[in-house]
Amino acid sequence: MNHSADTELRQHLRALSRRNFLRGMGASLALPAFASLTPSKLLAATAALETATTPTGAPLRTAFVTFPNGAIPDRWWPTGGMSNFALSETLAPLANVRDRVQIFKGLDHENATAGDDGAGDHARGNGVFLTGVRLKKSATDVQAGISIDQVIANHVGHLTRLPSLEMTCDANRQSSGCDSGYSCAYQYNISWKSPTQPMTPENNPRLIFERLFGSGAHGERQANAKRRMENRRSVLDFVMDDARSLQRKLDASDREKLDQYLSGVRDVETRIERAERFGPNVDPAIKTPEGIPEKHAEYVQVMYDMMLLAFKTDSTRVCTFVLGHDGDNRSFSEIGISEGHHELSHHQNRSDRIEKVATIDHWYVTQFAQFLQKMDETEDIDGNSLLHNSRIIYGSGNADGNRHTHHDLPVLLAGGGGGLLNPGRFVEVDSQPMSNLFLTLANQVGVKDLPRFGDSTALLGNV
Repeated sequence: MNHSADTELRQHLRALSRRNFLRGMGASLALPAFASLTPSKLLAATAALETATTPTGAPLRTAFVTFPNGAIPDRWWPTGGMSNFALSETLAPLANVRDRVQIFKGLDHENATAGDDGAGDHARGNGVFLTGVRLKKSATDVQAGISIDQVIANHVGHLTRLPSLEMTCDANRQSSGCDSGYSCAYQYNISWKSPTQPMTPENNPRLIFERLFGSGAHGERQANAKRRMENRRSVLDFVMDDARSLQRKLDASDREKLDQYLSGVRDVETRIERAERFGPNVDPAIKTPEGIPEKHAEYVQVMYDMMLLAFKTDSTRVCTFVLGHDGDNRSFSEIGISEGHHELSHHQNRSDRIEKVATIDHWYVTQFAQFLQKMDETEDIDGNSLLHNSRIIYGSGNADGNRHTHHDLPVLLAGGGGGLLNPGRFVEVDSQPMSNLFLTLANQVGVKDLPRFGDSTALLGNV
């Protein structure tokens, strides 16, 4: 590409970027990309100017989702060969997206094992999951490592409004000790900006929504949101004039896409507002942020929807989501389980407890499967689905919660990576560091100057 063509292309892309927002008084709404605003020849050319894109030029999204307390191994692993595998009981909810996922067996986190550090597997399970390093066992002197999501964000974060997005359905704890002498920062965070700086995840969907769609300088978005909440007005109310103007520039297909997107934004707003209005039904001794729905399944789903909206609008290309910290003792009365999850995970091979843990594992996969289905049904700028253009790790830092093991971690990789991945397989890798997979993910988005990550030994081939 010659210099003049390159300059012209960059100017055109900047203009497109300005049009990818709807603006109104006190609100700014990020938009998905529209093919009718983007000449087709620019889609592939964009890849030459930006990293973190698919071969067609669509954004390449990366997410890491963790669930707590490991899984029941016999209920997790599929049976059969690489391509003709049968989903296990726990993974059965993935049936509709079976061809969009890869299940890996044989990925380990050796640095999460006890070694000479003794107890503390829950802290190590979370703290090592995306860093791959040995943690310093201390309640006050925190030493971990940069996490792979932040390695990727450092490389591609300048391309989006938010370099990365960190979310949780859990509390936020950073100080004092939590697990056998380890800092709470290890147990409640999976994303690390540096060895001493965790990226605190947000647990309030309202605040995530405002980060994505609020308008104004630092400190102003909260005031704008408060005014809208007091008047019970949607962010859409403030941008509809701009939306109507944009509709006139779109073809029929993109007008329908815009209508569907605006309806989705309003649906999420409505669910958050309903949760704020009625408040969560929890123990009054527990301080719960506003905006958290009463039912945990709805809470998890609205957070997944936040991730989908963030990816759809290209507000960020990197996201982490902690469903619950390792060691989480949440009960699941919604599915008839009154005992705490962590308590049950130490089942001591009692069949009744194993059944309850397997039911919880199945519940978590069900929520994830619903999210993947939505991603697969959402069209991206290149005509493929958001799921096709994404790479989404789902797993736990513990393998067998009863024994606190960190080998053969329950891990799957969803999405097609824009054609870079080979989904629809059960892959046995014969004991390799999980960091090898992470090194491969970084390499795919253009991080070529990273010879090693965590305890990696090589790129993980055949993904």
